[in-house]
Amino acid sequence: MKILVTGGAGFIGSHLVDQYIDHGHEVIVLDDLSTGHKEYRNHKAEYVIVSLSDPRLEDIICEMKPDLVNHHAAQANVRLSVNQPCMDIETNVTNTVRLLRAAGSAKVKKIIFASTGGAIYGNTPRKAISEAYSCKPISPYGINKFAAEQYVRLYADLYGYQWTILRYSNVYGPRQNPHGESGIISIVMEQLRRGERPVIFGDGEQVRDYIHVDDIVAANLLFLQPDNMANDIFNVGTQCGTSLNELLKIMMKAARRSVPPVYVSAKEGDLSWNVLCNKKLKKLGWSPKITLDRGVEKLFQNEQTT
Repeated sequence: MKILVTGGAGFIGSHLVDQYIDHGHEVIVLDDLSTGHKEYRNHKAEYVIVSLSDPRLEDIICEMKPDLVNHHAAQANVRLSVNQPCMDIETNVTNTVRLLRAAGSAKVKKIIFASTGGAIYGNTPRKAISEAYSCKPISPYGINKFAAEQYVRLYADLYGYQWTILRYSNVYGPRQNPHGESGIISIVMEQLRRGERPVIFGDGEQVRDYIHVDDIVAANLLFLQPDNMANDIFNVGTQCGTSLNELLKIMMKAARRSVPPVYVSAKEGDLSWNVLCNKKLKKLGWSPKITLDRGVEKLFQNEQTT
């Protein structure tokens, strides 16, 4: 199968590219390297360094003729979306529409869209949230990812492609940017590496569902199987909640050090609780394999050997 991955030089996308290639697929990557990295390239993939806002996009994709498009290119910083909502609309909505129209013109058979299971639901009851829960995002980022989902479904009706929307919980793992606003595990790892005290926004009692990038990739691979091609939305999470304070204890143990955190004011648009129900995806044979303790431990082990 010929697969086009947008954002394929980034954190999640680069892992996905590696696995698609390992499974014998032909992979083309579209990435403008605004947040991606050249060192994450897989030499067996073809890379086109271009923005989704490029007017040549439709011609480029029509020439490629991919069977499937996996759309991971995005602006994923909630705080930045609050400060620059118009930029977030351009990146997460307008560019998605451009891609969908181009994919439709190229007669792509299927779209996989990487969405968010955190920001899209908004403030929820303190329980695992299913896909049926009403989406009430409280940040521009969440609103725009929800809008992009609607465009994925709209253009499926217009162009006839199949689609899968995957709503990720809080993803962590190798290659995550430690210098941004999101990705608390990579950020704290970098702070500990520099001998700094971890900075926590709020009281540290915010609960999140942390999932390793390998489990995210496994979920994506599932939807290459013909039996799992139905048009639907799936949460991709562990269904296990961990507070930031609990996460710090896990990370301190893995790092074999104890550093008191610095607590500062909570960020606008931040959620107090977000845990995803994964029963729907489990029915297709997927389940998370890497526990948070083991995943964090592996990250610190990898850091020590590099």
